[in-house]
Order: sequence, then structure tokens, then C-alpha cells
Amino acid sequence: MTVAIRQATMMLTVRDLIALTKPRITMMVLVTAAGGMWLAPGSLGLGSMMVMLLTTGMVVGAANTLNCYLERDTDRLMARTASRPLPDRRLEPSWALALGLVMGLFAVPTLTLAVNPMTGLLGFIALSSYVAIYTPMKQYTPAALYVGAVPGALPPLMGWTAVTGSIDLPGLLLFGILFFWQIPHFIAISIFRQEEYERAGLKVLPSVRGIRAAKVQSAVNAGALWAVSLLLVPYGLAGGLYLSAAVLLGAYFFGMALLGFKAEDTQAWSKRFFFASLIYLTGLFAALIIDAL
Repeated sequence: MTVAIRQATMMLTVRDLIALTKPRITMMVLVTAAGGMWLAPGSLGLGSMMVMLLTTGMVVGAANTLNCYLERDTDRLMARTASRPLPDRRLEPSWALALGLVMGLFAVPTLTLAVNPMTGLLGFIALSSYVAIYTPMKQYTPAALYVGAVPGALPPLMGWTAVTGSIDLPGLLLFGILFFWQIPHFIAISIFRQEEYERAGLKVLPSVRGIRAAKVQSAVNAGALWAVSLLLVPYGLAGGLYLSAAVLLGAYFFGMALLGFKAEDTQAWSKRFFFASLIYLTGLFAALIIDAL
């Protein structure tokens, strides 16, 4: 094997290892963690802020990597995941296991010692619940969706605790926004990818309890999300600009959820609802950050 071929092979391996961490998801999570730090009362030194973001990114990367390791066989059965490094057999599973464990074992203690114990504890809860509870639970019950929403919603609360060192109601409201947002977001995905999930043996709400039950849960959680998002104003995290955006975006997203009950083409509606969830979250956090400037 020539040097050029060895270098090319190494680069492909590095690229696949990075892909296991799901960089786009990790970056989006870091934005929410940074938002939590920005909105929290008090200040955090630049060094501590960078350590917090780096180690939080490693917690998320570790969770994603270990998830890929555990689901490598089911991923092979779904079109959207079959080309990932492990199901495509481009990478040995042992590499993914080692990478996930190393990142997790480094990140959680570093968060605890270099930031504060509360943030380290939340990082541990996020990592362990995602890997040890949510990932295997998906094969048995659609209730896994609610369990998985917990680690997904913890990063802004971790950003908050990194500054304050404590869990306070405003930080919990930030957690609540992401928690309630994830439910309709992932229900939409489970509807238009229902056949893939069934083929992989994963228990999702539309398959187990039916499409109407999935739509009900989408509407209930979109309504809860709208209510929680408005509470940021009386608790001093946002002002008039954010309030206007939260009212309008909440009405839009909740309205899209209700349209599902009248939709003749559920597949088409679920895809529109999915994109509506992205528009909602992007707009809400943009308004929140701008309002805080």
C-alpha cells in the first residue's frame, strides 16, 4: 500500500469517526447550550465557557456515537441510516465503542471539575439516559420518545447551571421548551418514515397506537410548548420582541398540528409539520437571543 493510499484511507476513517458524532446535531445542541449561558444571570469566564461548550459537545458526540454502535444492526434496515459508517461496514464497531467511551469518560468528569458539579451531573444524566435507557427502549415502547426528549432538552439547562451552579425555574423553562418541541418534531418524522421504523423493529407512536393518537400527542405537546414559551417573559428572560415572536410562532406551530386532523394526505402533512417545527425553533431562539442583546 502506497503512502498516498494509506493517507486517503486514514482520512476516510477520520471522516467516518466524525460522522458517528453527528456533527450537525451536535452543533445545534451547542447553540442551545450557549443560549442557556447567555440568558443566565451572572457571568462565566471565557476559559470556563469554552470548556463547557467543548465538553458538552463531547457528551453529545459520545451519546450519538454509542447510539450508532448499539443500533448498527437496525440502522442497516432503514434507508436513511444504511449508509452510516457502521451499518455500511466501513468502520469496525470497536472503533465506535472506543471513541464513545473515551469522549464520555473525559467529558463528564471535566464538566464536573472544571465547570461545576451540577453541570457535570446533568451531563452524566444526559449521556447515560440516552445510551442506556432511550436507545434500547425504542425497541419495546413508543414511550421511549418522552425519555429521549430529556437528554435532548438538557443542554440549555446545562448552559444555565454552568453560570449559576443551580437549577432554577427559568432554566427549567428553557428545558421545557426543547422537551415539548421534540415530541411533535419526532412524531412528524415517525409518521413519514413509519415503514422504515417498522422494518427495523422500532416501536413508534403511529405504528403502535395509530396515526390519530400520534396527531393528538403532536397537538397536545405543541400547545404545551406554546404555553411554556410565553412564560419566559414574566420570569424576566425575554421582553416584547420575543413575546410577539413567541405568540405568532406558537400559533403557527399549534395551527399546523391541528391541521393534521383535517389532512387527507397524512404523509404530506407530516412533512410540512416537520419543516414547521424547524422554522418554529429557529425563529423562537433567534428572537430570544436578539431580544437579550
